Amino acid sequence: MKWKNRNLRELAHIICGDAAQSEVSYFRYRSSTFLTEFFEDCDLDFVHDGSTRWAWVSARLEEVLALPHSGPSVPPDAFIRIIRAVLDKGEAQKGDPDRSKALAALNVVLVREGWEAFYDESGVGQLRHLPTNSVAQLANPHRPMTPAELERRDQLTAYLNKCSEDELVEELLLPLFRQLGFHRITAAGHKDKALEYGKDVWMKYTLPTLHVLYFGIQAKKGKLDSAGVGKDGSANVAEIHNQVTMMLGHEIFDPELNRRVLVDHA
Repeated sequence: MKWKNRNLRELAHIICGDAAQSEVSYFRYRSSTFLTEFFEDCDLDFVHDGSTRWAWVSARLEEVLALPHSGPSVPPDAFIRIIRAVLDKGEAQKGDPDRSKALAALNVVLVREGWEAFYDESGVGQLRHLPTNSVAQLANPHRPMTPAELERRDQLTAYLNKCSEDELVEELLLPLFRQLGFHRITAAGHKDKALEYGKDVWMKYTLPTLHVLYFGIQAKKGKLDSAGVGKDGSANVAEIHNQVTMMLGHEIFDPELNRRVLVDHA
């Protein structure tokens, strides 16, 4: 999508909260730090560099509009999130409690490009494509990947192709499960097979009821099949089943409870 510079500039002023032709602004004023936070809230990793605010925002809007999208009547997801953030009713300014004046000011800009914003029955800002009268919806997870996402995917693929099973566990799985709220995460490693008892990782998760679930993981890098161990290092499913059975039948010591417990899930 390509917008006229004038409209990019005026939308940038709205996001910055700069008063235009009036001493009253119906949009929140955003300094450098709050501009960065605004784009973070829209799932964009833009960090203001200290340059002129409206010019910097205008350039970022141009980048957003150039992101992949499915057609002329459907803007990029990031742009929909920006419009919703601009119209957030929680940021109503003095003299505009229902944000009707903010909506009208924003539509002056949007209509020039063939769009119109409105509030739905839930009070969420939406975007309508005027020529087709269609409401823009956030794309499903199968949308085209952005250049940044493609680069991250390639980096992850390259890492997974070269890492060992221990590296996979230590550098990827353990941080992931910590982020998800598991605790007492312990990696058995592969140095002493006798100490694994069928598991590479054990951890626990505390429910809101304070009940505790214990989990064990058997991590394998490569293919799993029903044949014998292949030349490419593929593992046999029966071997995995045996290791999981061993895991479920072996007790682990939980120092927080000062007793031994059985792993609950595999």
